[in-house]
Amino acid sequence: MSHDAPSQLLRVVDSITKLGPEYRGKVLVAGSHGGRYCGYLAALAGLRGVILNDAGVGKDSAGIGALAYLEPLGLPAATVAHTSARIGDGADLLARGRVSFCNEPARRLGCEVGQACRDATARLSEAPAYEGEAPAYAEARTALPDAPFPLRIILCDSASLVVPADEGALVITGSHGGMLAGRPGYGIAAAAAGAVFNDAGVGVEEAGIRRLPVLEASGIPAVTVSAESARIGDARSAWETGRISHMNPRASALGLAAGDSVEELARRLAGTPARYR
Repeated sequence: MSHDAPSQLLRVVDSITKLGPEYRGKVLVAGSHGGRYCGYLAALAGLRGVILNDAGVGKDSAGIGALAYLEPLGLPAATVAHTSARIGDGADLLARGRVSFCNEPARRLGCEVGQACRDATARLSEAPAYEGEAPAYAEARTALPDAPFPLRIILCDSASLVVPADEGALVITGSHGGMLAGRPGYGIAAAAAGAVFNDAGVGVEEAGIRRLPVLEASGIPAVTVSAESARIGDARSAWETGRISHMNPRASALGLAAGDSVEELARRLAGTPARYR
């Protein structure tokens, strides 16, 4: 029989990006990827413990970067395998997620690989709430100043940082390309010229790329980059090394192919001659 954290301590969300003060001291199961930025948000919120999705682990183990970020703070953290539960769906993580990685504070509480997510929450509930500061996180949103294209390019480590004023830009995010379970029709906050996400290893039920048809319906060419080619949670990594793994029909109509760079997407959106390649 599995057991989860006491109901007064346990909270479940699809995304860790919008946590209010009511989450302080709680154990959180979040559908977000386990990258460093999400670790920063967990510390900022003063959680007792957090469980995220490992997003396929990916380049430089970015999909579990939150665990190393939180370890020296003593904040216990774990991820569930992207092959066991849908990214972007906190309830699914709790219902069928299986622990894939955990940091030392979580291991000391009894978390272990293969454990049911529910059981891991019970272990994390024994930790005290984190009362320290969140170590500074580098600028998570910036405009790319040096692109050789007549096209605005916005880099956002999280899609939550996209704003309506980004209309008409190519928006490159570090976020996963899955849908948020509670917002199944939501793609992105701006009428962008194009959008880039990370495929988070694709995962169970192709959860990591399910935002692509939503963006198609919104008229936005959209692609995911392979989690093995770019660090999830790091938009600049997507720009510099990301390789397209999946795309919606509007992006495909630009003549893109799997394996192309994000720069190639920008070039085609801008109508820039091939000499810039």
